[in-house]
Amino acid sequence: MRIEPLGIEGAYAMTPVQHPDSRGRFLEWYRADLFTRVAGHPVRLEQANASVSARGTVRGVHFADTPPGQAKYVTCLRGSLLDFVIDVRVGSPTFGQHRVVRLDDVDRRGVYLAEGLGHAICALEDDSTLLYLCSEHYDPAAEHGISPLDPDLALDLPFDRGDLILSDKDAAAPTLAEQAAAGLLPEYASCVRWYSKLKTEGV
Repeated sequence: MRIEPLGIEGAYAMTPVQHPDSRGRFLEWYRADLFTRVAGHPVRLEQANASVSARGTVRGVHFADTPPGQAKYVTCLRGSLLDFVIDVRVGSPTFGQHRVVRLDDVDRRGVYLAEGLGHAICALEDDSTLLYLCSEHYDPAAEHGISPLDPDLALDLPFDRGDLILSDKDAAAPTLAEQAAAGLLPEYASCVRWYSKLKTEGV
C-alpha cells in the first residue's frame, strides 16, 4: 500500500497493491501498521457507514466539533466518486484550501481525513458506493455543514449546478464565512492538541 500526504495536515491518500488472478482480485484496503507509521496512530473505529449515490449526488461539506470530531477513512466499493477534503480549521496554514482525490473500483484508492477537516463527495456514476470507517459515532448535535456551492471553497464539481443532487440540509447549509462568524468551525490549535493526544495514546 502506498500512502501519500495530500498537502493538508491530517489528510492522506492510500493506493493499495492489487493481486488479480483467474478468480478476480484481492487487496488490502486498510493496514493499521502501515497507516500508523505515517499518521502516528491507527484509525480508531467506532462506526462503519456505507453510502450509495446516484450520478451527480453531492454529500457534504460535513465536519464535526473537535474534539473529539470524527475522522474518516473512506474507499469506493463500486462506481466512481470525487472525494474532497476541505481544511475548515481556523488558524490552519491551509485554511480554506481543499484537495480532491478520485475514488473508484479500478484503482481502489482510499482517503483518510483527520478530525476537524471537512468532507464532501460527488458521485460520477449511478450506484457509486462509498465505505466509511469512522473514529466516533455520529452525533447530530455535533455535526455541521458548509455549502458545497460556496464560491469561496471553489470546489470543482464536474456537473452543471442544475444537474447536482443535494439533500435539503446540504442545499441550505451556510457558507464557510458564515460558519466562521458563528464560531462553529474547529480551531486548528485544538485539533493539533487532539492529534498529539492520539499519537501519545496510540489509539
